[in-house]
Amino acid sequence: MGRIGMGELLIIAVIFLLLFGASRLSDIGKGLADGIRNFKRGIKDGDDDDKSPPKQIEGGSLDKSSSKASETKA
Repeated sequence: MGRIGMGELLIIAVIFLLLFGASRLSDIGKGLADGIRNFKRGIKDGDDDDKSPPKQIEGGSLDKSSSKASETKA
């Protein structure tokens, strides 16, 4: 007990087919594939963001009065 063989996987696949139907399983598969694809794209985009230099805000300086006001509230 512990390992799932080819026979058990076949039984599980038949049960899923009976429960959901062929068209619904196709939709579930497409949704799962889209989710994995978007996840990989997000991971890749996140890595690219770490390598790029930080973007400079227009004006180039911070408003010190607003930062002092937030420090006094904290």
